[in-house]
Amino acid sequence: MLAEAATMQEFKPVMPVARRMRATTAPICESCSLRAVCPSSGLSKTELRELDSVVLSQRRLKLGQALFRSGEAFQAIYLVRSGFMKTMIVLEDGREQVTGLYMPGEMLGMDGVASGRYASDAVALGDSDICVISYERLQHLEEGAGAVQRLLHRMFSREIVREQQMMLLLGSMRAEERVATFLLNLSERFTALGFSPSEFVLRMTREEIGSLLGLKLETVSRTLSRFHKHGLIEVEGRHVRIVRVAGLRGILAH
Repeated sequence: MLAEAATMQEFKPVMPVARRMRATTAPICESCSLRAVCPSSGLSKTELRELDSVVLSQRRLKLGQALFRSGEAFQAIYLVRSGFMKTMIVLEDGREQVTGLYMPGEMLGMDGVASGRYASDAVALGDSDICVISYERLQHLEEGAGAVQRLLHRMFSREIVREQQMMLLLGSMRAEERVATFLLNLSERFTALGFSPSEFVLRMTREEIGSLLGLKLETVSRTLSRFHKHGLIEVEGRHVRIVRVAGLRGILAH
């Protein structure tokens, strides 16, 4: 939702992170070339200007670079503009537990709202552009900016629903059901972005997928191989093509 600007304008920082952000004099969201995949795509020009007032800047991350770390002071919420992010927590024995996968148009960082500190690490799965949204400015939007507030509240709600679905997946599904659900969910999300629903690249390693789904690496690999053998998918490395969507859904039906 942000476009790089050649000039800087002064503004009073509302949070420590603001001192590291670049500001622009041009409308940020209105001029963004990726509005088609952004939840703001339905807003009017006036509403986009209101959204501009809470967007601090854009951050560009490289593979493996952290957006924030667990325990850091809550500074902003973040919207993935391009690329892919994962959230994870580091267990006491040093193992990493993946807790979420985020794609363009999806929001992360809300786990810091309640306590004032982020509860997880957010790490880039590849080159990614992130929109930085000031939570403090969002709270102080004028009452007339209801469309922007409703937009962000819907996004909050969507993340809550996603967390509930993950709890259901981990609590009641067999290994094959978990992997099938993961692939079908990716298909739906890629479709929403305007990409192929049946052919995509897995941005996570099999170990990371296993961590997210509560499965061992070997179980994920065996399950993908079994799906391939039965003609449900074609898989080569991280490249996946769903051949029989009905077959994957049939696994859930049973």
